[in-house]
Amino acid sequence: MTTPTAARRPLAELTGLTPLAATTACPDPQHVFGRLRAEHGPVAPVELEPGVHAWLVMGYPEILTVTRQEQLYSCDPSDWSAQHDGSLPADSLLRPMMSPYDNAFFVNGERHRRLRAPIAGGMAEIDQRAMRRAVTALCTDVIGSFAGRGEADLVADYAAIVPVLAVADRFGLNAVESHELQAGLAAMFAWGADALAARERVMKILADVLAARRAVPSDDLTTYFAEHPNLRDDAEIYDTMVLVLVAANENTMSCIAQTLRLMLTDERFAGRLRGGRLGVDDAIDEVLWRDPPMTNAPARYALRDTELAGQPVRRGDALILGLTAANADPRIHTTGEPWREVGNRAHLSWGAGPHACPAQVPARLIIRTAVETVLHLLPGVRLAVPPEKLESVPSPWGRTPRSIPVRFAPVARQQPATD
Repeated sequence: MTTPTAARRPLAELTGLTPLAATTACPDPQHVFGRLRAEHGPVAPVELEPGVHAWLVMGYPEILTVTRQEQLYSCDPSDWSAQHDGSLPADSLLRPMMSPYDNAFFVNGERHRRLRAPIAGGMAEIDQRAMRRAVTALCTDVIGSFAGRGEADLVADYAAIVPVLAVADRFGLNAVESHELQAGLAAMFAWGADALAARERVMKILADVLAARRAVPSDDLTTYFAEHPNLRDDAEIYDTMVLVLVAANENTMSCIAQTLRLMLTDERFAGRLRGGRLGVDDAIDEVLWRDPPMTNAPARYALRDTELAGQPVRRGDALILGLTAANADPRIHTTGEPWREVGNRAHLSWGAGPHACPAQVPARLIIRTAVETVLHLLPGVRLAVPPEKLESVPSPWGRTPRSIPVRFAPVARQQPATD
């Protein structure tokens, strides 16, 4: 594919660009990605906000290049020219996702490896059998809070609650602390007037549990992080705890919601409720290919002038990882619909390179358990609205369902199953 000459101009000189939000605010993102590919190739200029531009990397091999070459593409937003040249407004909605933070997600090289090691080690220490029992009990309890009504919103009443409570349990928080933490994180990411106060509440909860574990160590992630030599002070411990909680809350919640939507709206999976052929793992795989938790992931920042798929990437340019687009890159599939390649898990939804998600196994365990428990405990669960009425939360980054209203036969609160 030949990249049009006009698109080879530097980002700052381009006008009339497609807004990044247009890739998530439509029924079929692949239609938008296809048009961008036809116009620009696998790396396209897009508008993040008026006057703020970036490259959208839509090619599978190009994303591997960007995510694997730390010496050329930085994770640190301090390397973004918009942070310094005045083009990023002080009140920009991009700042929450594209501002520097002192944790493993936003640093590079040796410091990244030092801060990532405790997270990877902590995830590897998790007893999956015990975690499944705990998550099943948690899901059963959450479902019990609305099962008697015969109706619910599987996003607000369930998917938005389960992931952070499940991870809070692994940090050793009790039920009251876990619910306070969930409410605090929800307020933080609503970016309302009380976001800063919510952050202070979250940090107070984490400080209290850290102090308790220093006094009496336990078999949990808080103790593991507190004792890990790579985390050199309380600030690094707090930031690592927050990173794990935030990643679990936002991405796992989205994947639970998307999988439930698919199970309830697609006949291939809806049939599973009546003994059909495709199950929960198949649905999760399809979501991770077709509608991953992040449609577009921020970001990498060029450390020097370079070229990517024929585009002139300049030092300080931002590159957005178009995960949904890359998962459907026609150059890497033998069919026109990669999500129908059952059993293929080579998608990029967990990221790639040194910053690939270190919590893939526990995240999938939570997702699968959450979806299976709904289908098991809510007999006859079905959508309460036509599928086309389901809307996504407005965001340039993802397409999480705003709500999934359902009806089912009312049931009494049940005890969790054990295995």
